[in-house]
Amino acid sequence: MMRQMREATKPIMFLAAVAFVALMVFEWGMDITGRSSGSYGEIGRVNGDPVMYEDYMSTFRNLLEQVQRSQEEPVTSLQNQQIEDQAFDEVVNQILIRQELERRGITVSDREIAEAAQFNPPSDLLPQFTREDGSLDRQSYQSFLAQLPQDKLLILEAYYRDVIPRGKLLKQVSSGLYIPDAYLWQDWKDRNEVVEVRYVPFDPSVRYDDADFPVSDAEVQRYYDDHQDEFEFPANATVKVVVLSKTPTPEDTVASYDRAVAIRQEILGGADFAEVAARESSDQGSAQAGGELGTFPKGRMVAPFDSAVFATRVGTVTTPVKSAFGYHVIEVSERWGADSASARHILVPIERTDDSEIALLTLADSLEDLGQSYPLEEAAGRLGLEAATVDVSGNFAFVTGAGQISEGADWAFEEASPGDVSPVFENAQAFYALELVSSRVAGVLPLEEARPAVEATLIFDKKMARALEEGSEVVAKVRQGEALPNVAADMRLEIRSPAPFTRSDFVPGLGRQNAAIGAAFGLTPGQVSDVVSTPANAFVIELLSREPADSLAWMEQKEQQRSIAMNVLQQQRLQDWIMALRAAAKIVDRRDQVLVESNEDAPVQLPPIF
Repeated sequence: MMRQMREATKPIMFLAAVAFVALMVFEWGMDITGRSSGSYGEIGRVNGDPVMYEDYMSTFRNLLEQVQRSQEEPVTSLQNQQIEDQAFDEVVNQILIRQELERRGITVSDREIAEAAQFNPPSDLLPQFTREDGSLDRQSYQSFLAQLPQDKLLILEAYYRDVIPRGKLLKQVSSGLYIPDAYLWQDWKDRNEVVEVRYVPFDPSVRYDDADFPVSDAEVQRYYDDHQDEFEFPANATVKVVVLSKTPTPEDTVASYDRAVAIRQEILGGADFAEVAARESSDQGSAQAGGELGTFPKGRMVAPFDSAVFATRVGTVTTPVKSAFGYHVIEVSERWGADSASARHILVPIERTDDSEIALLTLADSLEDLGQSYPLEEAAGRLGLEAATVDVSGNFAFVTGAGQISEGADWAFEEASPGDVSPVFENAQAFYALELVSSRVAGVLPLEEARPAVEATLIFDKKMARALEEGSEVVAKVRQGEALPNVAADMRLEIRSPAPFTRSDFVPGLGRQNAAIGAAFGLTPGQVSDVVSTPANAFVIELLSREPADSLAWMEQKEQQRSIAMNVLQQQRLQDWIMALRAAAKIVDRRDQVLVESNEDAPVQLPPIF
């Protein structure tokens, strides 16, 4: 089978290598093709094994695209930092998994790869070969395999060579897991047993007047003394801040566009696209392959890129196409109708030019120098800058335009006195300087500041107690033979009739999976509950009807349900196991040191995913 696969040479539409990477069983982003190539080398270690920059960047690009596709607005600086940290964590997890595979001696044979390739398509390909009844169209899939060119077969082989051992590891890690029928039946009932009710809500917050529930000083003091943890607050400071964003200027954008235009002209003048891509493109993953992106379906790329590819004639080099990642010079190699295409590109990032970078550094130096002699606002004014006044917290030191200002927060909380002006700090998003206006150490709110919240809590508790009393009156009258609607009308209470619902539904007015929902399912038709309280309300509920879950339908789908539940359980076991591996591992993160040092020679531009 493997020989036949490798000998196949007929071209056919196929996914690019990176699409396979995204299919990893554990969803980690290692670059199995080896096409990525960074210039920073090692950026950390895991139990002595290196964390390589190219693996980190491959994962970062995958995560960045996922976030970018999930929202219309550009990725924020805070999101970018979170994605960077998540990418590093996932690469660390990948290395830990590889180490564990080696320790356990888990391998894969050519026969296992051949069988998997023949009968288990990757999930991205599966829909193309699935019949209406859900079964695999094996003949069509095997015909597809037989027509794949050799380079695509090697990618497919690499995918299975990576995935199969991980599947074996997952089985070992999750061994011993079992889901009993009783659990599955209860889960089925929660989603399929239906009840219809009517209920009386007491809405204590609006039904009763605050003035009817006086609170004494003694009650306030007692509650305050017994609930000190509710009134703890983190360290916080008020500061003046000047932010010098590293975001490229409009002039930088024009410079990037001009560079992209020049690159296009060079290619139109006869230069080899692949050579220019290797030299000029900041998308390091594709640059090493001459800008090749492989074959991809419509809609996979970011919108401007996708639109350009499917609107451009095959063989044409586009004018620069702007996306959130920069300017793309694209050549469409081949296209299959409106469904898929293959292309190559050169990415010119929108980044600060050398002159722009020098101007920013000069401005930061000038701000720091003036800050030694003048208040920050005056120093900023002399440079044509503005200072803003903001509050920062010890557990969330965030400033718009600069993102997390951890170093500045440490200065404000640990070193500064009111009126002090900081040196200029730098993070990935900006340069910034602070002036401390005031600060407060972490502690507990004094009683007088906490009093309004305490009084509101005590008043609500008294209102709830009154609601429970009235609820008990309603229950007593109904159980003596009066109809719930009549009792509600006599006591000027509203009665509500929501649509039928299951245990797992959200029910307007009642909530979701709380005491009220549980009480409804504990009744028999015609029965009225005791008064039931939730954190914000109290209810009396009458069950009108119940539709039991269909046990025969449950039996028919039970094994599929078990498989889904087992997958969830396995993933939880896997996450717990990975956390245990991380806790025992020696992990060194040198990103700040390596990338900052390298940035002195060449700014780091994070390329997008393709």
